[in-house]
Formats: sequence, structure tokens, C-alpha cells
Amino acid sequence: MLTALTHGTFFGVGAVVASNLVPPHKRASAVSIMMAGLTIANIIGVPLGTFIGQHMGWRSSFGSIAIMGIIALIGILIFVPQTRQEKAGSMIGQITALVKPKLLLYLLIGALGNAGLFTVFTYIAPLLIKVTGFAEYHVTWILVLFGCGVTIGNIVGGKLADWKLMPSILGLYFAVCIILTLFTFTIYSPIAAVVTIFLWGAASFAVFPGLQGRVMNLAESAPALASTSSHSAGNLGNAAGAFIGGWVITNLAITSLPWVGAVLVGLALLLGIASYMVERKFA
Repeated sequence: MLTALTHGTFFGVGAVVASNLVPPHKRASAVSIMMAGLTIANIIGVPLGTFIGQHMGWRSSFGSIAIMGIIALIGILIFVPQTRQEKAGSMIGQITALVKPKLLLYLLIGALGNAGLFTVFTYIAPLLIKVTGFAEYHVTWILVLFGCGVTIGNIVGGKLADWKLMPSILGLYFAVCIILTLFTFTIYSPIAAVVTIFLWGAASFAVFPGLQGRVMNLAESAPALASTSSHSAGNLGNAAGAFIGGWVITNLAITSLPWVGAVLVGLALLLGIASYMVERKFA
């Protein structure tokens, strides 16, 4: 719980710092590059952490994380340039900027999108083992492939968001809906399942840079608070998705997870389309 407290703060403030280091038309790409650190770390960290834990004990895994944290701190102090801090408004003023209906709507959209992702991802190992028929030791490398898709999608999503922000967000959510719906059927074929998982990871994480940029744009007077709130909403969606996935397994079937995830992402898509149409109508 203590380490989790730092997660939203780091990535929220990091998104603001990254976006301030580039021209306005490249903000989403800058955020995606920062977030690529997380996705690449997942690719390397899963097998590396497993290897260290198996050969040196689980305490060594935590010790390695502490050492990496120190290295990261030194890297930030040396390489991240100082940026001019604008005078922060009052806490009440920042909270007021945060509770705008449109901003809250996009936080809800992000939470629903993450809920759809983690409804399936939380239980991806039993899906692959019990339904697809993979051996347990294959799952780690499939997750590494998922991480590769996540990294590619994250970078591409940043470029798309800098090009066309809202169309890219809506198009990517639509793609995730289609991929998860197909996953309901491809889960029974090992090759098709692996391909679907790669595409699902790419599309799911491609939407994050644009959504983060959208939230920051809607709260210009409190970008750091909005950015951290975006991650908080996403983590709330993660928890809700895990809970919903457990309910689905208990009351429906484990094979129902992909289409239920697609429904949740579809709700995020519908809210996004409605908001976009209203904005264009009154623009």
C-alpha cells in the first residue's frame, strides 16, 4: 500500500514534466515516451524478477527494486532539467478546477476503459491455461509479448493523439471493443489467442497518452492534480475490473470475460462519442 501511494504521484507529475519539455503539439508523444518506461519495465521486469526470486530468494527481488529506485532517483537529479514552476493556485481553486463535469466525465471514461482491460487481464493466466491449453511456463512469455504490444501501442498512440486527439481516442476504444469481442472466439486457438493478446495490449495502451492529454487540457489551471487524478481513476478501474472479472467467473463462466470486458470498454466509447458530439455541436 505504501509503494502504491507513490504510483499515481510519480506518473501524474511525470506527465506534466514531460509535456512541459516539448512544444504543445507534441505533448501526447512526450507523455507516451515517459509511459514507455513503465511498459518496457514490465517486459524486462517480469522475467528478471522471476529469475532473481528463484535463484536468490524473494527478498532479493525487493532489494533489487530498491537499488533500481536509487538509480532512478540519481538519473532524475542528473538528467531531468529544471522547469520553471508557475505559481500554484490555492488548494480549493485546484479542486474546483478538477470537479468540472466534463473533466469528471473523462475520468469516468478512463476508469471504464481500465475496468474492461483488467476484467480480462487479471485472469489471463487461468484463461490461457484452462481454456487455450497452454502450459503454465508459457504464460510468462505470452505476457512478455503482451508487454511488447503495450510498448508499441503506447508510442503509436502518442503520435496519433498529437495528430487527432479525440478521433484517436474514440477509434482506439472502438478497436479494443472489436479485439476483445474476437478474443471470445480466438481464446480457443493457441496461435489466434497469442496474436489477439498482442493486438489487445497495443490498442489498450495506445489510448492512454491521448486520454491523459485530454484530461490535462481540461484542467489547465491544475494540470498536475488532474494528471494524478487520471491515474487514480485508472487504478480505480483496475480494481473494479478485477472485482467484475471475479463476479463473472463465479456467476457466468471464465470464457465470458472477454465479451464482458468489451461491454465495459464499449460504455467508455459511448460516453466519449456523446461528449465529442456535444462539443462539436456547440463549437
